[in-house]
Amino acid sequence: MEVRLDVLLAILGMALVTYASRAGGYAVLRAVRPPDFVQVLLRHLPGCLFVAYVAPPLLAGGWPAWIGAVVVVVVQIASRNLGIAILAGVGSVWGLHWALPVLGLTP
Repeated sequence: MEVRLDVLLAILGMALVTYASRAGGYAVLRAVRPPDFVQVLLRHLPGCLFVAYVAPPLLAGGWPAWIGAVVVVVVQIASRNLGIAILAGVGSVWGLHWALPVLGLTP
């Protein structure tokens, strides 16, 4: 296997920029108290990120993905355990994708 210098430098450069942007953000927020509106935005950011990560695969996954989402919500409400809920949702989607061709159906 050949290690190309340009590829290695690109990877190391991206790692350095990623680390600098994260560490820089922590350093700035330690030294400066952000305004109240920024604090409100930061509190709502995890929900926005969740929607950004979940919506595209849910829309592209068809009805098996929607059934998996319903399973996640139901199991989460029943068990209050996020890990079990995610495993149940992934398992249901996997099971549907496995069973549907066996049954002659399409997802």
